[in-house]
Amino acid sequence: MRCKTRTVKIGSCLIGGDNPVVVQSMCSTDTRDVDATIAQIKELEAAGCQIARVAIVDSEAAQAIGKIKAGTTIPLVADIHFDYKLALQSLSAGADALRINPGNIGDRKRVQAVVSACREKNIPIRIGVNSGSLDKQMLQRYGAVCAEAMVESAMENIKILEDMDFREIKISLKASSVKLTLEAYRLMASRVDYPLHIGITEAGTKDRALIKSALGLGMLLNEGIGDTIRVSLTGNPVDEVWAAYEILRNLGLSERGVELISCPTCGRCEIDLIPLAEAVDQAVRHMEQPLKVAVMGCVVNGPGEAREADVGIAGGRGFGLLFRSGEIIKKVPAADMFSELLQEINKLTNNK
Repeated sequence: MRCKTRTVKIGSCLIGGDNPVVVQSMCSTDTRDVDATIAQIKELEAAGCQIARVAIVDSEAAQAIGKIKAGTTIPLVADIHFDYKLALQSLSAGADALRINPGNIGDRKRVQAVVSACREKNIPIRIGVNSGSLDKQMLQRYGAVCAEAMVESAMENIKILEDMDFREIKISLKASSVKLTLEAYRLMASRVDYPLHIGITEAGTKDRALIKSALGLGMLLNEGIGDTIRVSLTGNPVDEVWAAYEILRNLGLSERGVELISCPTCGRCEIDLIPLAEAVDQAVRHMEQPLKVAVMGCVVNGPGEAREADVGIAGGRGFGLLFRSGEIIKKVPAADMFSELLQEINKLTNNK
């Protein structure tokens, strides 16, 4: 059961409340390179990304938001540190949300200027606490980075906004440690009803980050914690979107995309299964329609798993049995298994 949170609107996306978990990513392009940023956001959107975040490093980057929005359709979050003027410029250029920490953009007058502009445009603020950049005061108070220090830092920033009667807020508490991330989000979820953006930050290269993210975010989501999600990878952000949906789908929180089942192979496998499974995986990753596909390599578990899938192949000695909706539809030579399986997948997904 999802933790009950209030709803925040970012462009066309509703986050929190009873709304589905929203998938987002962050552009790796230089925001000042408008064409490259638009191209990457379009790739992200095609993969199912619902919100894109961009780094605002200077006035040129802030002013680029208007041009980027003109060439894209999903909501855009401006990521800002220290300079409140960049927040104001980003809002003027059309940002749909801000990612700032009110405590590090200056005195009360500067924070009030940003809050007033957000209130006028009905723009929410994400308070983002990162274990790697926790303020020195918190480190001195607690002696080290810990969940309590991260949550207190967030609570201090929340209070700044609440004292200005501003509550269009969402919160993130990210660490590279799975254990620390879990502790911080669990503590925060027990203290506030603001929607939570969850992620494991600086998680590492693709394979390592996928393991960390699936473990940490999967546990939080299974406990009902998390209203929007980013899987952080050192690599192509499009992979982040695919990974987010894999996590959500395996927890029953999304139906988007193809579920691929394939056996780990053993001495009973009599077809060249690994390249076949990898080829099928790459062919179906872009597909949006819910579908269960099985690529199996032996006569023990293969027929049963293939029969349970929407479409599947069960390998034999140099051949495969092709299943659709639980029935064998044909026997195909090993050399034709990929093309025959893909043809059936395309029929079921109306994919060309």
